[in-house]
Amino acid sequence: MIRSLLALFALLCLLPLNALAQNTPLGRWRSIDDATGKPKAVIEVSQAGNGTLSAKIVQLIDTSDGPNPLCDDCSGARHNQPILGMTIAWGLKPQGKVWGGGRILDPENGKEYSVKMTPIAGGKKLEVRGFLGLALLGRTQTWLRESP
Repeated sequence: MIRSLLALFALLCLLPLNALAQNTPLGRWRSIDDATGKPKAVIEVSQAGNGTLSAKIVQLIDTSDGPNPLCDDCSGARHNQPILGMTIAWGLKPQGKVWGGGRILDPENGKEYSVKMTPIAGGKKLEVRGFLGLALLGRTQTWLRESP
């Protein structure tokens, strides 16, 4: 009886942590192309060493550019590097219910943008907004949370 109560108590203590994790960008997401509505990739958002979040492409779904496309239009160290495994967002910090202050790379054109990520639908979706200067001047993709 005591073991059952302790197990129930432990489970109840973990539920708020799980709910909190669902309302953050942390986890795996299926990116949906805002132009075509089709899935493009699976992206993992994780905690970076400096208390910020970063995002890396862990699986390519759309292989219309080949099975292992390179970032031809990227500059610097990312030029001609494989898109699979590439960190595409970095420096995101919590700003209320939004994570922002970071940068995101569009590997299709090699350009970097400011970024905001907002969990919606109880953490089942993630609005990812890339923009130049003002957040009004940009585009938004909605990513879908992958099941663990």
